[in-house]
Amino acid sequence: MTRFAPSPTGYLHLGHVRSALEGWRAARRHGGVFLLRIEDIDRSRCREEYAAAILEDLAWLGLDWNGPVRRQSEHFDDYRHALDRLSAIGVLYPCFCTRREIQAEIARSGGAPQGEGGPLYPGTCRRLSAGEATARQSAGLDYALRMDAARALTLTGPLHWIEEGGKAPGPRQVDLAALGDVVLARKDIPASYHLAVTVDDAIQGVTFVTRGEDLASKTHIHRPLQALLGLPTPRYGHHPLLTDAIGRRLSKRDGALTIQAMRQQGVSAAEIIALGTRS
Repeated sequence: MTRFAPSPTGYLHLGHVRSALEGWRAARRHGGVFLLRIEDIDRSRCREEYAAAILEDLAWLGLDWNGPVRRQSEHFDDYRHALDRLSAIGVLYPCFCTRREIQAEIARSGGAPQGEGGPLYPGTCRRLSAGEATARQSAGLDYALRMDAARALTLTGPLHWIEEGGKAPGPRQVDLAALGDVVLARKDIPASYHLAVTVDDAIQGVTFVTRGEDLASKTHIHRPLQALLGLPTPRYGHHPLLTDAIGRRLSKRDGALTIQAMRQQGVSAAEIIALGTRS
C-alpha cells in the first residue's frame, strides 16, 4: 500500500506527476493499493481550488486511487493525540524564539552545528524551566513545539529504515542529531509536515512510501517518531527528481509549468506522462 500526498498550495507540475506515477505504478504492478492524501494542514497557504485541480488533473492523466481521499485539515485530533503522547514521554518542549532571535543566539555563540538547511537550532528554549515555559504560554506568546533530539535518541536507541530507491538501496542508519530539535507543531497549527505525515501513513496503513529524493533526509525524523509513537515502519523508495535544462529541480516556487497550463496548450496526457517519467 502506497500513496501520493500533494499539498494544495498550487497546481500540479511535472515533478508531482513523477511522484504520483512512481507510487501508482508500484501499486498497480503488485496488485496493491494506491491512496491519495491532500496535505492541507497549513490553511493559510492551501486553497480549495488547487485541491480540486489536483483531483481533476490526476483523473485526466488516468491515475486512479483507492478509497476516499484523506484531507489533513479534517484530522487535527489525530495529530493532537500524537503530540499528547510525545509530551507524556518528555520529548517535547515549547520554543518561543523568533527567527531573528535564533540568528542572534547563533552569532553570540560563535556559530552552530550545520544541518541540511543551515545552522541547527541552538536549544535556547530547551533550557527554560517548566515554570517559565508555562508562564510564557499562559501569557499568550507564540511558540513552536520542538522535539528534543537527544532525549528522543535516548528513548529509541539506534534506528534504521530500509531504502529501496535512490543510489544506495539497503538499510540506512538514522541520524536525528544531524537535524537538531525539529519543530513538530505550532501554537496555531497542530502539526508540522513531519508529525502529520508520520501519523497519516500509520493510520492509512501505508507500507511503502514513494517520494522524491529531496525528502530522503526527512526520514531521519520520521523513523524516530514512529518508534516513539509505537507506529509501524514502512519501506521507503526515494526516486530521482526531474530537473530543468540547467539542472534545477522542478518546483512550484521556481515557476515549473503546470499540468493545467500544458493541458490548455494541447499537450496530451500520454505526452505528459512520458515527460514525467524521463530520467
